[in-house]
Amino acid sequence: MNKENILKELHFKASRSSGAGGQHVNKVSSRVELYFDLEHSTALSENEKQLLKQKVASKLTKENCLIISCETTRSQHRNKEIALQKFLKLIADNLIRPKKRRPTKPSRASVQKRSETKQRNAVKKILRKKPTLD
Repeated sequence: MNKENILKELHFKASRSSGAGGQHVNKVSSRVELYFDLEHSTALSENEKQLLKQKVASKLTKENCLIISCETTRSQHRNKEIALQKFLKLIADNLIRPKKRRPTKPSRASVQKRSETKQRNAVKKILRKKPTLD
């Protein structure tokens, strides 16, 4: 994954934001939408594309386009930075392949400790019973 090449493939669109803004709100487009076309990206390998398609499938459109919007601040530039940070974090987090789990057996000492604890608890519960009159 080459960060510079990915940044070249991003498209931004600004629109009017809902929320705070006062008198200025109807004049300024402070909401930013980031578009990344995953299908036609040259910065990612085919394996990376497939991995991202699986992991972020809920965020993709039908055309495999990733859209991230931000309207948290009143500044368009700050919203653009936040959207870019969200995008880079999303890509970095989802390109990490999880380690394969190797099944292991519990150690002999842990098995013995477990059985001793179970026996101790069993004796404790037996002692709580009322004694029988024989």
